[in-house]
Amino acid sequence: MDLVIRDARVIDGTGGPSYRADVGIEDGRIAAIRREGEPRPSGARVLDAAGLALSPGFIDMHAHSDLALLRDPEHTAKAAQGVTLEVIGQDGLSYAPVDDTTLAQVRQAITGWNGGAPGDTTIDFDWRTVGEYLDRLDRAFEGQGFDGGGIAVNAAYLVPQGTVRMYAVGWDDRPATDAELARMKRLVAESMEQGAVGMSSGLTYTPGMYAADSELTELCRVVAGYDGYYCPHHRSYGAGALQAYEEMVTLTRDAGCALHLAHATMNFGVNKGRAPELLTLLDEALASGADISLDTYPYTPGCTTLVAMLPSWASEGGPDAILERLRDGATAERIRHHMEVIGADGCHGVPIEWDTIEISGVSTPGLADHVGRTVADSAARAGEAPWTTARRLLIEDRLGSTILQHVGHEENVRQIMRHRVHTGGSDGILQGAKPHPRAYGTFPHYLGRYARELGVLTLEECVAHLTARPAARLRLRDRGLIREGYRADLVLFDPDTVAAGSTFEAPRTPPVGIPHVLIDGRFVIEDGRRTHVLAGRSVRRTG
Repeated sequence: MDLVIRDARVIDGTGGPSYRADVGIEDGRIAAIRREGEPRPSGARVLDAAGLALSPGFIDMHAHSDLALLRDPEHTAKAAQGVTLEVIGQDGLSYAPVDDTTLAQVRQAITGWNGGAPGDTTIDFDWRTVGEYLDRLDRAFEGQGFDGGGIAVNAAYLVPQGTVRMYAVGWDDRPATDAELARMKRLVAESMEQGAVGMSSGLTYTPGMYAADSELTELCRVVAGYDGYYCPHHRSYGAGALQAYEEMVTLTRDAGCALHLAHATMNFGVNKGRAPELLTLLDEALASGADISLDTYPYTPGCTTLVAMLPSWASEGGPDAILERLRDGATAERIRHHMEVIGADGCHGVPIEWDTIEISGVSTPGLADHVGRTVADSAARAGEAPWTTARRLLIEDRLGSTILQHVGHEENVRQIMRHRVHTGGSDGILQGAKPHPRAYGTFPHYLGRYARELGVLTLEECVAHLTARPAARLRLRDRGLIREGYRADLVLFDPDTVAAGSTFEAPRTPPVGIPHVLIDGRFVIEDGRRTHVLAGRSVRRTG
């Protein structure tokens, strides 16, 4: 064998009891599993894993590393957590498929998520199709002195419905014409053929939110034809959240498409204690034969961009049109009234509470003083109304500000993560001076806080949620379990000490208790340190 991991506590991803074994790796795959009492395999290298648990690599079902994977070969934010595969292209907005105009627009629209605003030359945006983007991931750092020229961890891609609509329809809030719908269906089909595993939507983000259910159903039928899944950030996580979940269940049932609910939370005061209602809805759908899964992150605050809080009518026409409306006093007052009194659809139908909106990052260095403060606090320091502060920040930062939104409920988080179709997703935005700690700590936080300390899940159950279940949703036949013949994407962690180091005060602190991470049998984390190995590649839909 190339490597033998000796005397590990194997937590194999099935959710069943762990067991002691030696695991042999050869040519990037698990070649032997020998339990206590069986003949031990020999290897060119032997790693003593006494006291450590060995699990499949963790799969981040909701990641925003679309540009980070191309910008940062180390990518320790995810590699150090034991993540060996990320699913990107989330929330209906990403960078393929595009034409030149659409690419410029989407770069501006999601600067707060990923950086990469127009004018940023750190990345050569030399792709236009999904296939070209995935090819770019596979050769991201060729010839730059690393061991392998790909990316830090593996990546699968969801074709983003909002970007597709931007490309085919533009930013208008109107139904697509028959010709535009046909073009969108072609774009989705081509993207699936080129390797996308499904389609995402951001139905509180423009322009994707302008699509009616009938339009989404037609696109989901295309996805279903390729055995993919639909991953919506649905129309509300606040007022009307249950109706929004039910809408997605009904839509995908009509389309015959598998459904994966993104960051499946129940937030804001109107939903405190209502997780059981969501779980009952899901159980009834599952009992009727629906194919449903979901992901969550193990924290209560959410994270997005400040511009996402605006009402959808204020975002029609794209980023330049938004800025023009914000600069106009009368229109800005209409926006304020909609947000503070009515409850904008961008804020999930709930009147915004500025003391829950914390600025986590800005694109303009001169605005850095706002980071770590709520909008209410920044406004009080300036002696002005919160909307005045928020409006100025949106304009001066050209919509690039990111926020933490402190509106979640711990009891809802715990109940949803217990569900049998639950998987883990960080929803980790890596931009900003003070990002959400979930970007750097989701997976060790599950293991340390929610499994070991709180017992919400057993360790074996927790590992299954983070490995085999997401692999099954992605239709991966050789990942997510410790079995002979499977890819050696593996994590060795200390069950007694594993924990997230990241906090809201120090969000980029690395985790503890994860000394080794392997992708295709090669160490990307060894003895707690990042190696020079770039073993990650695009993971494409097959069949």
